[in-house]
Amino acid sequence: MTRRTLLLVRWGIFLAACAFLYMRLSADQSTYAAWGDPRAALGVASWPFWAAMCGMAVLNWGVEAAKWRWLVSPLERIGIGRAFAATLAGTTIGLITPNRTGEFMGRVLFLAPEHRWQGGFATVLGSIAQFVTTVSIGGTAFAIWWWTSPPLAGMAPWGGVAMMVLVATVAGGALVLYLRPRLLRQIVLMVPLLDRMGGAAHVLEEYSTRELLAVLLMSMLRYLVFGAQYVLFLAVFTEVSWQATVVVVPVIYLITTLVPTMMLTELGVRGSVAVALLTPIGGLPAGVLLASFGVWAVNLALPAAVGAVILLMARIRTRS
Repeated sequence: MTRRTLLLVRWGIFLAACAFLYMRLSADQSTYAAWGDPRAALGVASWPFWAAMCGMAVLNWGVEAAKWRWLVSPLERIGIGRAFAATLAGTTIGLITPNRTGEFMGRVLFLAPEHRWQGGFATVLGSIAQFVTTVSIGGTAFAIWWWTSPPLAGMAPWGGVAMMVLVATVAGGALVLYLRPRLLRQIVLMVPLLDRMGGAAHVLEEYSTRELLAVLLMSMLRYLVFGAQYVLFLAVFTEVSWQATVVVVPVIYLITTLVPTMMLTELGVRGSVAVALLTPIGGLPAGVLLASFGVWAVNLALPAAVGAVILLMARIRTRS
């Protein structure tokens, strides 16, 4: 099966999955039924709002492309346009992998064949930076939310403390691995089947602490753009104050990051978490679900669709 045929099959599966989800969600007794007329709900937001959200999505992925381009610069110099195309292509591959962990496979296709294994490790380093950012900010927001908001029904009083300890442990461990890439390389060498990639993993030791902190700052910038989008969507489609959503949105991102999901199921998980956290403070489920769908569509579904076209049309080298 050729690469083009394989991509067409994957795109067909994606469209079939979307059709299936639509039929299920539009059935009676579904969350879709709570939205009423979707055209009336979507009409709440004017076209300048959607244009601004799409612009922020471009900025979001543009920052990610610049970060990835900088990480692979010791291996290969590529233009920002090709880096942006590679980033969107990775989003398409991430459709079928938990928490979009397969994004690196789409990106490294845009590197020279002899640099792809090394580029994969460099890409993983950028993903760890984003993970550290999400967990750290989300953990801080969770602590604020836990002490200032009523706990969820059925949650034990000690549940919040246990969650904070877990988040602090995960964030601390990820930060150590990120700032000490040599340790990360040693762990890679201990994993069966990966121990043969010690040469490619050597790229992890090419970055200084100062450079790694710069990548972490870029990850934080991207996180702020992404978080601001969700806050704006909630401000338009719900009546919850932006002061409350500024705290809750990082908690939503935290939970959806810690819970393994795929892009096709992330919408349901994020929507369910958002409803659980925002309904007690006045958010109507219909508006919360619509806002969650808007964030998913603009930042994930649309870029994945564009990435699929890029993969079909891009000139990708198969030999050195």
